[in-house]
Amino acid sequence: MNEKNLNIKLVNLQLKNPVVTASGTFGFGTELDDYLSVTNLGAITLKGITVEESKGNALPRIAETPAGILNSIGLENPGIKKFKEEVIPEIKNLKIPIIANISGYSINEFVQLADSLESEKCIDAIEVNVSCPNIKDGGMAFGTDTNMIYKVTKEVSKVYSGPIIVKLSPNVTDIVEMAQAAAEGGANIISLINTLLGMAININKRKAVLANTFGGLSGPAVKPIALRMVYQIYEAIDIPIIGMGGIMKGKDAVEFLLAGASAVGVGTATLRDPAASITIISEINEYLKENDIDNVGEIIGKAH
Repeated sequence: MNEKNLNIKLVNLQLKNPVVTASGTFGFGTELDDYLSVTNLGAITLKGITVEESKGNALPRIAETPAGILNSIGLENPGIKKFKEEVIPEIKNLKIPIIANISGYSINEFVQLADSLESEKCIDAIEVNVSCPNIKDGGMAFGTDTNMIYKVTKEVSKVYSGPIIVKLSPNVTDIVEMAQAAAEGGANIISLINTLLGMAININKRKAVLANTFGGLSGPAVKPIALRMVYQIYEAIDIPIIGMGGIMKGKDAVEFLLAGASAVGVGTATLRDPAASITIISEINEYLKENDIDNVGEIIGKAH
């Protein structure tokens, strides 16, 4: 097979290809061992970690939609202490860049999580999930306020020396302002989009399908919105972007690269096919072959 050069460098993260897993869809990196070798991926992003253990939201918390899924998992995870005691030993020898996703309900919690991961050599970068509700200041998500995005990023950068990725929420009026705030606060990479807020109603029971009423919409339905936001941010700021949102096949990934993403996150596709990310890598390679392109970096931003 005529393999093309799929290597991508994100700040000081060296990826063998531009495909990473999206947080929350790949567990802690070892759950899908029976389906694929994680070392064939560009990087893995772990499921979100909070300071305290979280059991997540009540059931039901997943609902299918015509072109995607709604989820209201509620950041179910063991908490940072158990993560370091139980998960780190399981993943520390994986020969692949590992990105830890952190979710805080206050600025202090984000700082605590980042500081706690600073000494973990197997964690190559952190992804700051600013879609969390700011419980101490009224419950509005950090990611809907430029000032809060700036503050969170700035404070995290004081305690964490590795690459800082800020994952943006699409539930805003101006995504460019949010990205600029993150960059000004010290973000090295932007990732987007997180899920769009949505709901489903059971017409027989006449009530919301999800126990939490609302959930995050992901899958093919959100791709045009995600693509547009990546395109806008690429034109506005000069730091790498990890684009995600409805990437189900190689063609989708190529669109994001052309829009300006340096890497792509695969999420919902993994829930349908655990090995989807491997197929997408192969299909990106096929696109390069068909178009006589030697290096995947040559197509980044070429739709502009």
